[in-house]
Amino acid sequence: MDNIIQKIDWEKNKLIPAIAQDYKSGEILMLAYMNEEALNLTLEKKTAHYYSRSKQRIWQKGETSGNIQIVKDIFIDCDNDTLLLKIKQVGETACHTGRKSCFFTNVYTGEIDEEISQDATENYSISDKLYHIIQERKQSDQSSSYVASLLQKGDNAILKKVVEEAGEFCFAVKDKDEKEIVYEAADLAFHVLVALGERDINPDRVKQELARRLGIGGIEEKSSRKKEYVKKSKDESS
Repeated sequence: MDNIIQKIDWEKNKLIPAIAQDYKSGEILMLAYMNEEALNLTLEKKTAHYYSRSKQRIWQKGETSGNIQIVKDIFIDCDNDTLLLKIKQVGETACHTGRKSCFFTNVYTGEIDEEISQDATENYSISDKLYHIIQERKQSDQSSSYVASLLQKGDNAILKKVVEEAGEFCFAVKDKDEKEIVYEAADLAFHVLVALGERDINPDRVKQELARRLGIGGIEEKSSRKKEYVKKSKDESS
């Protein structure tokens, strides 16, 4: 096995596609990406681990929903840059939308061939749920959707709302109105999520940054940020 895995040129391909296929039915369930660490974890744990390009971290399939993928076998293609995972899907859904497979939209007709079987996002945090909805609205032409219409207006409209909601939140705090503080904080958080979604930045990355800062003093954190900025400026000017 080691000899086969060593054929993958990780210097050339930092991420490689990994196709998940039901080991019994042969149905293609999803496609994700793996880096070297994700592949090694998959081989070691016998459960599918992928690298999320939006979260920019390794994740175990089903870590939130519980719909893990037990790996029965792994095949590599002739160019040594694509993997096929024969898996047993725990739970009925492989897709975060609640469908069995991620491949449900007909390109020619735009029709959806499979109905949603359950709400697979029920175990997701509210920020993850909203982010998925925002991403879906980006691809839609629903003029009646507030998020879709805001995204279609572009950066200026989105950022104007963030600034506006930040101001209203500050006024609510100043007025010491607890109910309004919560209401305006929710408005602000929602529009920040829209801005993140517009840039395809998963809120999980914000959580990771907060976790990184946990236990680091504020002065120390700001100092390290300043050093990174100075180094980046020097690198760009050289």
